Amino acid sequence: MGKRSNRPTRLSDPRLYPSWIGAGLFWLIGQLPWNLLLAVGRGFGRLAWHLAGNRRHIAETNIRLCFPELSPDEQQELARRSVISTGEAILEMAGSFSNHRIDLDKRLVIKGMEHIEQARAEGKGVLLLGMHFNSIDVGSRLLGYLLDFYAVYRPNDNPVIDRLINQGRGNYLKGNVPRSDIRQMIRLLRNGEVLWYAPDQDYGTAHAVFVPFFGIPAATITATSRIARMGKAAVIPTAHYRLPGGKYEIEFGPALDDFPCGDDEADTARINRTIEHYVRKYPEQYLWVHKRFKHQPPGQAKRY
Repeated sequence: MGKRSNRPTRLSDPRLYPSWIGAGLFWLIGQLPWNLLLAVGRGFGRLAWHLAGNRRHIAETNIRLCFPELSPDEQQELARRSVISTGEAILEMAGSFSNHRIDLDKRLVIKGMEHIEQARAEGKGVLLLGMHFNSIDVGSRLLGYLLDFYAVYRPNDNPVIDRLINQGRGNYLKGNVPRSDIRQMIRLLRNGEVLWYAPDQDYGTAHAVFVPFFGIPAATITATSRIARMGKAAVIPTAHYRLPGGKYEIEFGPALDDFPCGDDEADTARINRTIEHYVRKYPEQYLWVHKRFKHQPPGQAKRY
């Protein structure tokens, strides 16, 4: 018999009391005026740059690998700005989830909405090719102003945090779909729904191929092409950026033509190239504190 997990599963478990206190503080911080919230987030990010050594190392390594054309000083500065942006995102998340007084749609710039409208006019479901920019949670709220959509997510191991995320995002989504539930994704797309799906993290080597991301082999799941093919969906790149002054931009790209092409590796490499294109516009806003190159092909040295 395998080991039973010792993780708390009941929300009333005393071991989760610190998480409940943290959730309460998270809600309280989220009530700050929006621009002040972002300023506090930047301060938190600057502090993290000095204190969160492991995450700083991951960001520095990713930037060094992905931007060899930059000088060492430029790489260091980009890594620093990316960690500050991550701190900003944490406070941004608090406001996105809990501050319903702020009218964020007045801060939104939209590009490429015609690509969504064209796919819908053709009667297709839409697979939004998502990307892990730091503004992912405020992005979900802003997307909810534009579209009725579902989002694919990985449940959090901490049930209090999972509840916080589900309730926070649930105010603006039609629903969440667990990452393992491919059948539901396909069913939604065949019914003409819109589904946000981000394949740009290292989920391990199962059902993945090693294809370049910024020129570095990256374990990338192949499910995107299968979901698009079986769901008969248009695949539309969807990026969200933080602009100066507490404003935001959502950019929809043209639907990927001739996708999927029938070659999983070629399709997956194309997905990475597409995501790279959008990341290069605001590289400091991407989630570089994630170990994107954690797994490497056999014989390759570890990256972290």
